[in-house]
Amino acid sequence: MRGRIVVAGLAGLLVSGCAAEAEPVAVPPPAPIAVDVAAASSGGACRLLDFTVIEQLVKVRFDVAAASERGDTYTCVVRTERATLPELTLSVTDAKIDKTTFGADVMPDKAAKVTAVGQQAYRRTLAAASGHGPVAEVGWLTTEGRLATLSWTAARGAERSAVEKVTGDLVALAKKVDTRAL
Repeated sequence: MRGRIVVAGLAGLLVSGCAAEAEPVAVPPPAPIAVDVAAASSGGACRLLDFTVIEQLVKVRFDVAAASERGDTYTCVVRTERATLPELTLSVTDAKIDKTTFGADVMPDKAAKVTAVGQQAYRRTLAAASGHGPVAEVGWLTTEGRLATLSWTAARGAERSAVEKVTGDLVALAKKVDTRAL
């Protein structure tokens, strides 16, 4: 009797194992997770910039950075994901020049001198051109003899007076850029 019960139980298990497999249930893919990535992760001159510091000083939240290196020049461009302008560009060149050469050959004629940035510095605002608004620029000779430039390119239609105010913010940002980190 016991043998028949065992055989019947095994037969039941075998039959249940042969049943059709259940259809898989479709599960929606997980929602993408937004992750804040530091500008420095792009390498190059972007290692010298921080999105939070830029936002504190320039009052615009950038979230995309791209770096480039060509010869002795390191460049970083930061933008918002939603628009190409405004954009902020940092360029650093290993020029190894002195103050006299900087003043004579690099500083633009109608630029205003800036104090407390590197060995020597200037600021200026350029007129709008096709495709973009005015450009604010701060250039300086770093303490180790490199040329550095921060440029703010405004969106088309931006007022020049508003962009001139940005040069003051760029001066504050230039004071935070440590080019020795390249």
